[in-house]
Amino acid sequence: MREKRGWKYYGLPVISLLLLLAGWVYISAVKPELFPSPQKTWERLIRLIETPLARVPLYLHIFNSLKRVAIAVAAASLLGILLGIFMGISRKFQATFGTLFEMIRPIPPIAWIPLITIWFGIGEFPKMLIIFIGTLAIVITNTYTGVKMVDPLALQVGQVFHAGKLQMLFEIILPGALPAIFGGIRMAIGVGWAIVLAAEMVGATSGVGFLIFRGNELRDLPLIFVCMFIIGIIGALLSMLTSVLEKRLCPWQ
Repeated sequence: MREKRGWKYYGLPVISLLLLLAGWVYISAVKPELFPSPQKTWERLIRLIETPLARVPLYLHIFNSLKRVAIAVAAASLLGILLGIFMGISRKFQATFGTLFEMIRPIPPIAWIPLITIWFGIGEFPKMLIIFIGTLAIVITNTYTGVKMVDPLALQVGQVFHAGKLQMLFEIILPGALPAIFGGIRMAIGVGWAIVLAAEMVGATSGVGFLIFRGNELRDLPLIFVCMFIIGIIGALLSMLTSVLEKRLCPWQ
């Protein structure tokens, strides 16, 4: 039976947003040179829509960033799930690949930007490669953890009924690890959305990160604030979409 949601469930988020807005208005009044007011930020958004920056409409800047994240995270998820499963079910593979993985995993994705730029230039592929590298480890780690956390009793039942390796994988291991895998994909989307902004600040001609970089060059604080709000709203929507998909595919959770 579902828990009844009272006014706090809906009211507290509204109160927090109002407090944020009140704080924003206060700080912008005290330090207008550092914090543009909500009105100036809104006016900059309207101007950005009416007069595209770099001759690229705002929706295309957003679309280009989302496209880079979607392609890179999809590739990272496919490879990461495969590697995570192999690490979870094969001790030899974990011993061989796990050591190399643990050496590479701590390297921040931003640290790869200079090397990737030198190797591949500043086109579309380098940007997606940076996102791919930054999100692959997250999916691998969550998938491996999910496989290892599968109920041992379920595995024993499969062995008692002489289930084959593929049956064990697709009917016991994967369903048990699916929530952790989705958790990894959700985290990867969030991290990928953050990494693309840094990637787009190097040699990009479109994207939300490019807009922030241009705002910094022009000392256009309202433009930077507009982009920050766009980043936050889209990030929240992506997280909600992934959560809905997880609930549909993992109803037992």
